[in-house]
Amino acid sequence: MSGTKLFRLFSFIIIICSTINVVEANDLKEDFSRPQSIPFPASNPYTVEKAALGKMLFFDPRLSRNRNMSCATCHNPSFGWEDATQTATGSQNTRLDRHSPTIINAAWGERFFWDGRAGSLEEQAKGPIESDVEMNLPLEEAVARLKQVPRYNDWFSRVFGSEGISGDTIAKAIATYERTIVSGQAPFDRWVNGDEQAISNVAKRGFDTFVGKGKCASCHTGWNFTDQKFYDIGLSGEDEGRYVLTDKPTDKFAFKTPSLRNIGQRAPYMHDGRFKDLKSAIRHYVSGGISRASLSEKMMPVVLTESDISDIEQFLLSLTGTDSAVSLPLLPY
Repeated sequence: MSGTKLFRLFSFIIIICSTINVVEANDLKEDFSRPQSIPFPASNPYTVEKAALGKMLFFDPRLSRNRNMSCATCHNPSFGWEDATQTATGSQNTRLDRHSPTIINAAWGERFFWDGRAGSLEEQAKGPIESDVEMNLPLEEAVARLKQVPRYNDWFSRVFGSEGISGDTIAKAIATYERTIVSGQAPFDRWVNGDEQAISNVAKRGFDTFVGKGKCASCHTGWNFTDQKFYDIGLSGEDEGRYVLTDKPTDKFAFKTPSLRNIGQRAPYMHDGRFKDLKSAIRHYVSGGISRASLSEKMMPVVLTESDISDIEQFLLSLTGTDSAVSLPLLPY
């Protein structure tokens, strides 16, 4: 074969390979494309008034026994809808065992809390209000308290009609508001949509490592970067996670895969807030975790360099969106 023909053959192979890589990259990007609308359940459809009422309740300390805590105490919009402390602080300054999970993109959730004990956002909304170590206010007392507020009576009548104020309508309003809390458009999203300048080359390498040899996307999947499942990732400690609920040996030390959206705002990390920064969290996965019977089969040592870890960190930081400022509501009186 002549040199000219050989050159043309090599050029053709390079073009074909490049085309395949572009197609594969575009297909991969589509797996992480944002949805176009927020899903609301038929049993609790969205209305503007219901979300507005839910926002008032979310920020209202009157839903706690001592009138000194609200949902926003642990789910602060300034800290990625978490609270920036290692573990949450509950009633009477009680230090809790777990870090406050974010409520960002909760509309797409399947089960809630780190151990998945709530099957809906409505069920989740009731939990902290009644928990004796959190807001510590039985729902019947919360209902009686709100009924003493004339304008809350007006709001509940407007939104729920004759059903008025009840434990269920309180939960429905809060859950509706929580479903509207969606991470804003992030640099990563602009890159997915075709803007090659939206993220750095370092972040692009980090994405390649994240979905490739790092194997991070085996659990952190889809646009919200979570498969909604529960795994033992080999962390030390006595908290047995989902096992306490299910009594299944495979659920020992298992906790929910968190979303990675706005992750740069949400330190510290893990269910117990043990890691202060993203690199520390990534290094744990690289190590493969503690070897034990319940350890997820997805957990195994991964060969990554410090440069790889830095690249993944930069990719993760590109998932933080430009969110609108959250204004405090005027509470009914």
